[in-house]
Amino acid sequence: MSDNQSSQNRAPDSSPIAAPQSSFGGSSPPLFYNPSSSSQRDTYEGDENGQQAGSSPVHYAFSSQVGRGLSETNRSQRSQRSARTGRFSDSSEPNLIHSSQVQSQRISHRRSDIHASDLSSPRRIVDLDSQPPLSSSSDPSSEATEPLRIIWGTNVSIQECATNFRNFLMSFQLKDRRILDRNEEMIDSTDEDDLYYVKQLNKMREIGSLNLNLDARNLLSFKQTEKLYYQLMSYPQEIISIMDQTIKDCMVSLVVDNNLDFNLDEIETKFFKVRPYNIETKKGMRELNPNDIDKLISVKGLVLRSTPIIPDMKVAFFKCNICDHTTVVEIDRGVIQEPARCPRVACNQPNSMSLIHNRCSFADKQVVKLQETPDTVPDGQTPHSVSLCVYDELVDSCRAGDRVEVTGIFRSIPIRASARQRALRALYKTYLDVVHIKKVTPDRLNIDTSTVEQELLQNELDNADIQETRPISDEEIARIHEVAQRPDVYEVLSRSIAPSIFELDDIKKGILLQLFGGTNKTFKKGGRYRGDVNILLCGDPSTSKSQILSYVHKIAPRGVYTSGKGSSAVGLTAYITRDMDTKQLVLESGALVLSDGGVCCIDEFDKMSDSTRSVLHEVMEQQTISVAKAGIITTLNARTSILASANPIGSRYNPNLPVTENIDLPPPLLSRFDLVYLVLDKVDEKTDRELAKHLTSLYLEDRPVHASQSDVLPTTLLTAYINYAKQNYSPLITEPAKIELVRAYVGMRKIGDESRADEKRITATTRQLESMIRLSEAHAKMRLSRQVELEDVHEAVRLIKSAIKDYATDPKTGKIDMNLVQTGKSIVQRKLLEDLARELLRILGDRSGNTISFNELVKSVNEQSQDKVDTVDIAEALTRLQQEDRVVILGEGVRRSIRLNNRI
Repeated sequence: MSDNQSSQNRAPDSSPIAAPQSSFGGSSPPLFYNPSSSSQRDTYEGDENGQQAGSSPVHYAFSSQVGRGLSETNRSQRSQRSARTGRFSDSSEPNLIHSSQVQSQRISHRRSDIHASDLSSPRRIVDLDSQPPLSSSSDPSSEATEPLRIIWGTNVSIQECATNFRNFLMSFQLKDRRILDRNEEMIDSTDEDDLYYVKQLNKMREIGSLNLNLDARNLLSFKQTEKLYYQLMSYPQEIISIMDQTIKDCMVSLVVDNNLDFNLDEIETKFFKVRPYNIETKKGMRELNPNDIDKLISVKGLVLRSTPIIPDMKVAFFKCNICDHTTVVEIDRGVIQEPARCPRVACNQPNSMSLIHNRCSFADKQVVKLQETPDTVPDGQTPHSVSLCVYDELVDSCRAGDRVEVTGIFRSIPIRASARQRALRALYKTYLDVVHIKKVTPDRLNIDTSTVEQELLQNELDNADIQETRPISDEEIARIHEVAQRPDVYEVLSRSIAPSIFELDDIKKGILLQLFGGTNKTFKKGGRYRGDVNILLCGDPSTSKSQILSYVHKIAPRGVYTSGKGSSAVGLTAYITRDMDTKQLVLESGALVLSDGGVCCIDEFDKMSDSTRSVLHEVMEQQTISVAKAGIITTLNARTSILASANPIGSRYNPNLPVTENIDLPPPLLSRFDLVYLVLDKVDEKTDRELAKHLTSLYLEDRPVHASQSDVLPTTLLTAYINYAKQNYSPLITEPAKIELVRAYVGMRKIGDESRADEKRITATTRQLESMIRLSEAHAKMRLSRQVELEDVHEAVRLIKSAIKDYATDPKTGKIDMNLVQTGKSIVQRKLLEDLARELLRILGDRSGNTISFNELVKSVNEQSQDKVDTVDIAEALTRLQQEDRVVILGEGVRRSIRLNNRI
């Protein structure tokens, strides 16, 4: 049968003159005429004996001729493209590729991020590597042909798009963008006249990169590509395919025109990818609707979790179990078209082909869950989320807690009624095929590179624009150094922290050093030492504690704001949930894990339950979270600084009681804070008058009355200053600074060394020494210094002593006693408790039978004491004696009786 006769026996939709159907539903007519597959069968024929030449049942050799030219390979490949993607294929044959092509880079140039799945998009996709001629008449055998002009179902002309995009790449200058932006400042105005993308292409060739990050607004600013920009928004999978091929042509042209010593075959075998971003219209997750399906969109959100890398099969390798013939099949939109028979005519046995997994080709794939950021969620509503599919270089480019701007193609796919049935429901599921990821939060601080692994941050070209913040310009760097040279740089920066809040200078300075942070250290013999600073604000209500937390949350990197009352232990650490897609148990990250590398702000810290606070002990010192739930045993990183606020018991701080009795916090947790500030509302006429003037001025103008514009840095410059210092400075402690730290620590310890006291008071511990080291490094980093000097140590010691003086002073003696913070009892209280216990033992020993009731015991103690002894103290002393097995308590309440344990 001839080719013309065979084409007439095909299905009606395979005819080149079939009536076109709507692109909104149903199957679509093919883009090209499908030739006969007889030549394809001849390609796979072996010898007459039924054994493929060169094949081996042990090595599974390729059933092909070695050394075929590239043009022959391309011709064979073109005859095997499926009709649905604008490629040739016989309707009765699988999409077979000769197995010799497995060794080539040109097996499959189909990008997973722009080509839809089998059920999601009816529109055809053009592969420019295999553009066959389009028949000029209804007769397929006609030799008069003309090239393809318009992609079916679109207004996209391949030639026009390729020409315009090529002119854009070879001619675009940054001054074209300035006309579009008008009042916006360019990042680098000195290179306005340079050919921007020519430099980018040369850089890609030099470093071997395959990805070009394309700012879509540059397309819009270039006159010839304004139409191309809107076509990119409407038909991204067609336009991006054209752009990918155009980049390769431009790379070849640059090498040829400039007579560069570069191998053109190396360029031909590579597959370049265009990754557009920064489109004009950005949508929220709540605004996505069916009109956005198969269009290029951009959304922002918070990364909740990402799956492990999923192997996505691209080319399947099959071997015949009878004749050992081998062949490969290209995966067509996630579907493996397994050969029903052996392709060799000499064999042609049915159901004889088996899949050889270790000879197949796989690509990387990952599913990421993106959720709306808390500041964009409307009041009273729950945050929306969307699933992202990332491929190849974008895999592992973001992690839980990152705030990202994602550009991709919005997809929809029907849901099966059952896993064992092919019936589909009318309900569709949506997701996003990602082509570009950008971490952009201009007003936030960057992650400390000493906290997060460096390899996660070095992703310039291959992993898209993985930047945590906007780049710092040369003008900003000059301004930063100008500010650093000021003698009052410390005061200027501290005033710039929450400038609308009156005074609280020491608290602002402590928070400023927390944002700079110390340097994380890892010693081979001593383990890892944290450089993050933890701060607790506690005191009376209406003292701006929550406002300070809110301000820090807005500028802190990967910052998470939560309330103690509304947080649970699993909400702070990690919790187990069931994935809606795979139905498997997965581990979701909590607030502390999402804040890894940033600052976690916790309001109402004292309102947490005991189970919730217990998980913070490991986080605040070891900066890890150990999880053993539902068969998932792991340790998560929680390298975060904690800024917390707490209210006193009864909503009013009692200066006559120690801090442990004013705040409902366990002493071990309280001792883990580097700085604890008491924010008290004291009555003072002068201070009250200044505060009232300050508050009223906020309603009259934007800036406080006590500060001029030159005294407060803008938020953008402040964040740029801190980012620049954290990225470029890791101060080292000098020998004089080391001596001063030792002297200050020993001096703080000597405060409690009194010869008159029966027991020495502890006024400083090694935790205070480590806190001084961290604060000294942060202060040196603030000065843009590479060494810790004496002035840095002096300021750190002053902050530590100022904080200790407030929260570690015993109200009864007026002296500093760290036992209050570490154990909840001062040295005086412990001494009185021990004396009371000895007195109780003496009273029990004098009683006949060594037994006494609780009421009689209280009465006897008060008779022999000048001051009345509290019943609570007697009960606490008895409990301690019972734990030591020195007494036995019978009964409960006031009717209980106490007996001396004579067995000891």
